[in-house]
Amino acid sequence: MKKILFLILAALFFTNVFLYYSRKGEGRIEQSDRLEADVQELIGLETEYFEKNGIDVLVEGKSISSFGYDIEMKKDTGIYVPENFMEDVMGCSVNVYKDGSVEVDRAETELKFSADEAEMKQKDEKTKEVYVPVSDHIQELGYKMEYSFGDGHVNFINTDNGANLPRAYDMREHDRVTPVRDQGEYGTCWAFASLGALETITMPAEEDIYSVDHLSKNNGYSLSLSEGGEHIMSIAYMSAWKGPVYEKDDPYGDGQTNTELAPVKHLEEAIIIDERDDEKIKSAIYKYGGIETSIYMEMPYGDTQSPYYDSETYSYYYDGNEKPTHDLVIVGWDDDYPKEKFKNEPLSNGAYICKNSWGEEFGDKGYFYVSYEDKNICSKSIVYTKLADTDNYDNIYQADLLGWVGQMGYGSESAYFANVYTAEKDETLEAVSFYATGKDTTFKVFIVTDFKDISSLNGGRKEIGKGETRYSGYYTVDLNQKIDLNKGQKYAIIMSIKTPGSDRPIAIECDAGARTKDLDLTDGEGYVSNYGESWKSAEESEANICLKAFTNDR
Repeated sequence: MKKILFLILAALFFTNVFLYYSRKGEGRIEQSDRLEADVQELIGLETEYFEKNGIDVLVEGKSISSFGYDIEMKKDTGIYVPENFMEDVMGCSVNVYKDGSVEVDRAETELKFSADEAEMKQKDEKTKEVYVPVSDHIQELGYKMEYSFGDGHVNFINTDNGANLPRAYDMREHDRVTPVRDQGEYGTCWAFASLGALETITMPAEEDIYSVDHLSKNNGYSLSLSEGGEHIMSIAYMSAWKGPVYEKDDPYGDGQTNTELAPVKHLEEAIIIDERDDEKIKSAIYKYGGIETSIYMEMPYGDTQSPYYDSETYSYYYDGNEKPTHDLVIVGWDDDYPKEKFKNEPLSNGAYICKNSWGEEFGDKGYFYVSYEDKNICSKSIVYTKLADTDNYDNIYQADLLGWVGQMGYGSESAYFANVYTAEKDETLEAVSFYATGKDTTFKVFIVTDFKDISSLNGGRKEIGKGETRYSGYYTVDLNQKIDLNKGQKYAIIMSIKTPGSDRPIAIECDAGARTKDLDLTDGEGYVSNYGESWKSAEESEANICLKAFTNDR
């Protein structure tokens, strides 16, 4: 259709030019006064078509239109791209400010666009997305663009071999961090690290402070404030819609909590990088936000005396064999941070910039530098990548309030699992969520709309979604087909999953000793299968399946 449109317009244009020339005297050719206007009209008609119908997007000659990036072409042939395209594809750091202005960073380039230059658009009923004009700055961002009007596409070609990261980056300099806080005498560093990382997702446009008290006291695990915790507890708390809540509504350290508070955001995605990869870590900080991770902190709370810490340069480097004991947030890096600044000198330069939870009296107003060569840092890294407003879905169906406690499988990297729910009213199934227990996981989502008994899982199931994940973590999957459900209708969500290298790819809620003493196996109806043919009850194996369903009211 696009080729036909272009050919018709081109034919009209050149016919007009030919007729004008044919009226001139023999041997005399002159440019029509309307030639430039005709060219602009032709371009205008073509771009108007693209504005209405969209333009195909290519990267290095390969189409990525199926990924849903909505590129826009204006009448002056200017290209506007959305924030997620700049982050995911171009490797940029995009910061949206309260006044609507936008900062785009890539390598050593920093571009700023006013609210008038950038455009905030309603992506769908519930989501807004910022669009940035990149045409005039594409070379500065390490790319070039090639238009093909006849084929109806624009091709983005990288010109700097993917060198998108600067040698140093500090989120403090870009208004992307919330104030440093103090955990005091409690073992709540994990909660401060989780929420400190979470808060950076919406910065600088939103400067929300979330309640550590509420997370540490309402996560469902039977652990006292002095016993500590971990990221799985944080993800479970947020994915179950228990939180986060605002700090002002449940202040830290007052010995009380409000169990009636509703969450102010809904977590949709958190990725877990299970191995040390500095480029991935830096890229995640740059594009998404702070990284929650752990180190072995040899000195106790508030003490600055340690053979591994220099209180004058605020630097720390541990090279022993102890396991991690303290959680923090990485908010930047410096590849050239001198190794000589460490009391216990590493072999090479370079450090991560870390936000601690010991108040501003510690380190550089609460921050310190940890060597790239530290024994534990980034051995496991958590990035909260998608945080939605609470109107993303109306209802949640779940049986795994404690989240990913253990794993189940059949000794192979593939398996099937299912949860059965009953619609509480007339609703539309919009999405599901699950845990990928390893990297490079592929999955498919099915539904059985009329579940009667276990035999229903083998007949009449319909595929409604599929995808893959690069990292382990918690993922929400928007379904490619929405399913209407009637009040009282019993339905089953089924997933097939393949996690390379795993022999137990299914995430489950299960007994893990004293800390999970409040485990409830009566709130779910789950099933597992090796090949999706012969099924058995998960609850009979003393487990709940980690597979949630999200609906909107009809």
